[in-house]
Amino acid sequence: MKQSSNSTYAAFFSHLASTLKAQIISRLRTGEMSVGELSESMKIEQSKLSHALASLRECNLVEVKKEGKLRIYSLNKKTLLPILDIIDQHARSFCSEKCWACVGCSQEKK
Repeated sequence: MKQSSNSTYAAFFSHLASTLKAQIISRLRTGEMSVGELSESMKIEQSKLSHALASLRECNLVEVKKEGKLRIYSLNKKTLLPILDIIDQHARSFCSEKCWACVGCSQEKK
């Protein structure tokens, strides 16, 4: 049975709403990285990252390739990168700092 649009949207945006997953997506936007590189740059333990990455991979928001024993993660270039570009464009065109105050300011202070 096919999911309804509402549940599809909720599942998709729940990944972007997760602080950890949003941080991972932001880091991977700069280029592909291994779990170890992500862990080091984000100062988060690898097991916590691996769990979040598995969830992102399950929904095909991130892709993984094997290089020897390493797994290298990158963003889905066909769908997620264009969506992120649209979000950035929307924010620049239509959002003031006040729009993001409840999320942006509280996250930066942590």
